[in-house]
Amino acid sequence: MPYRTSFRFLILLLVLWTGSAFSQSIDLSKSQIFSPSDKATLLRSIEVLQNEVEKRTGIKLPAAKKLPKSGNVILLVSESELDKLPEPYRNAVSALPELKSEGFKLVAGPSNTLIIVGKDARGILYGVGRFLRKAEMTRGKLQVDGRLAISTSPRYPMRGHQLGYRPKTNAYDAFTVAGFDQYIRELALFGANTIEILPPRTDDDATSPHMKIPAAQMIVEQSRICKSYGLDVSIWYPNMGKNYVHPDSIAKELAERDQVFASLPKLDGVFVPAGDPGELEPDVLFAWLEKEATLLQKYHPKAKIWVSPQVFRPTQKWFDAFFSHANKEYPWFGGVVFGPWVKIPVQKIREMLKPSIPIRHYPDITHNYSAQYPVPHWDLAWAMTLGRESINPRPFDEKAIHNALDQYGIGSVSYSEGTNDDVNKFVWSDQDWDPEMPVIETLRDYSSLFFGPEYKEAGAQAIVDLEKNWRGEVVDNNGIGITLRQWQSMEKSAPLKLLQNPRFQMGLIRAYFDDYTRQRLIYELELEQQARRALASADKSGAMKAMRNAEILLAKAWKERILPDHQQKCYDLADSLFKSIGAQLTMKKHGAMSGRGNFVDLINMPLNDAPYLLDQFKRIEKLTSEAEMLREIDQLLHRTDPGPGGFYDHFGDPESWYRVVPGLSWEKDPGSLQSPRIGFGVGLVGEEWVDEIQATGFKGQVTPRAWMKQAKTLYDQPLQIRYENLDPEAAYRIRISYTGRFRSRMRMTTDDGQTIHDFIQTGEQPTFEFSVPRAATADGKVIFEWTCGEGERGSQVTEIWLIKQ
Repeated sequence: MPYRTSFRFLILLLVLWTGSAFSQSIDLSKSQIFSPSDKATLLRSIEVLQNEVEKRTGIKLPAAKKLPKSGNVILLVSESELDKLPEPYRNAVSALPELKSEGFKLVAGPSNTLIIVGKDARGILYGVGRFLRKAEMTRGKLQVDGRLAISTSPRYPMRGHQLGYRPKTNAYDAFTVAGFDQYIRELALFGANTIEILPPRTDDDATSPHMKIPAAQMIVEQSRICKSYGLDVSIWYPNMGKNYVHPDSIAKELAERDQVFASLPKLDGVFVPAGDPGELEPDVLFAWLEKEATLLQKYHPKAKIWVSPQVFRPTQKWFDAFFSHANKEYPWFGGVVFGPWVKIPVQKIREMLKPSIPIRHYPDITHNYSAQYPVPHWDLAWAMTLGRESINPRPFDEKAIHNALDQYGIGSVSYSEGTNDDVNKFVWSDQDWDPEMPVIETLRDYSSLFFGPEYKEAGAQAIVDLEKNWRGEVVDNNGIGITLRQWQSMEKSAPLKLLQNPRFQMGLIRAYFDDYTRQRLIYELELEQQARRALASADKSGAMKAMRNAEILLAKAWKERILPDHQQKCYDLADSLFKSIGAQLTMKKHGAMSGRGNFVDLINMPLNDAPYLLDQFKRIEKLTSEAEMLREIDQLLHRTDPGPGGFYDHFGDPESWYRVVPGLSWEKDPGSLQSPRIGFGVGLVGEEWVDEIQATGFKGQVTPRAWMKQAKTLYDQPLQIRYENLDPEAAYRIRISYTGRFRSRMRMTTDDGQTIHDFIQTGEQPTFEFSVPRAATADGKVIFEWTCGEGERGSQVTEIWLIKQ
């Protein structure tokens, strides 16, 4: 990555908050607000400043019609109107470096004065936001460091987030107009300049019981709100029609868009995914987009259409056609969007496009797995309980992902499915503004502004601890208990207002949930070991008694639950979050959609192999002889045994991951487009999607826990697994379990070019066995390689037994 310092726009002339906090602070509690401008967008910035200060302090800052001569004033001024200020104020500002578009200067001036200068109207709003982030606001008190002197301009011109009012999100569909206004305002305080909305018709239900007003009405309100703040509006508009060639179908689609585009007070861009949903061939897609663009610019003349090469099963022919169109520089074409399920790395896309064609990032900051940027090496216990869309603060991951790829685009509008990724939004906006911004500073501002200045440090570190909970194996992570204690410490001292604060509650529920999950995992794994010991004594106690004893031990997991207070705390917090912001953390009580943030439903998901063992007991009990039952119990206990001189590996376990040949490092390839990643899900005979990760295949068969997690690569990226220290004189057979979300056609070869098996369809049976050519292992080592056919979604390998003959 190029050296960034030369591009850095943020200049801190004085270090803030060194030594004792606010030791040189100025008191602004009796200040007036003055601005020489009467522009509507600037008046909205004054309103934001007044409202946000009053919420936190009770102080009503009056707006002065004339500049007070005695100081005690907060000045809001655009750079073009600086000459209207007295010389001392101009001098305080002129010493700071020049601004670029949307930038601001924030200076503690003479005579108890704060000066906010914006390059433009947006710059003033962002200056207000930085002031609110850095001010100390408590009841009856408004202070700021007297040494404050900042001049900063954003690195990237596009900085935004998608706020889709539709049922599939886990909270937005319950937002009121006022709720969206406040949320959009808060995102703007951290530098966001774009909000992306969704049309009434998407790959989702038309409405939900949580909606306060119809979707067609809400998107008008969202557009109006953005216009009032001077922000840009984009709309994610998938092609949901069945035909984009027939004139009648095209007319119907255009009629719908005519109604939507005409209704929106402001619209600056339309983002059309090429697939997921609405996959079209590029020639058809771009011909249709030209018609859509003509209609769009009828109502919004400057608006452009952006397109992502986002398809599930792409071919080289498809990409060739897509980029041929993208490079034609159509006058209505805004650029290319890099987001989830775009096969080509963004670096390569940048090379394939003309320099004049911009790239917009569409980062998935909302999902934990089956995602553009999954949590690396996530423990299966988290996948089974927290699921794909839990509350997921990943501040340091988000910065690393952003900084690995940001240089190839003009900024981003994040992909979000609700409030679960709230922290990630603010981190991402700060990184789009300045990639050098330390994450901890964003979190301190977040905690100070939303929890209170007294929780600035404690809140920031507690959020960091939630991310640390997801590092490594759950059983070995003693820090999970420490994280809970950090949150409980704040909980004990917090006033009622903070205890009812949804952002605080989101962190608190995760802390309790995480600790409950870890303690339960330890408990259930021990019960499983006890049950296995009972089975191991079957030759003495008898097969039936051994299985009954094992059943009793396994059943303790749900008959003698641990930590009931933790569980109840999670239920109570889920109820409170539903009441305050409409967060839907359960299906039955809160009306969540399955797999869309309802992680509290999964709080007691079995975490050991009890479902598989109990199902096997039912099968074994039907056998007719004691000898047969004892033999099956023995095979059950030794399912993973490869025999003498053999090897067994489960590639969901970190103990086996060293055999997987790495690609690029995670820091360079966080989307694992050129590297292996961990996958979740059993799959087998059915659709390529499940809402919950559990030990059940699509035909309903109960499976080993191991089948829920595997190594995989995306698309045609090879998956390679290395074995060493083999017996060069021996022959081997290989047994493989292929499970996982993708039902791909895969081929398996060795590093010396020999074929283990040609293309076979996976997802129909789990386990295959083949002979390994002796020549492949004659030097005592071998690399096995799996590749998919063109248009497939990726290779997956769960288990390997290398059996010595």
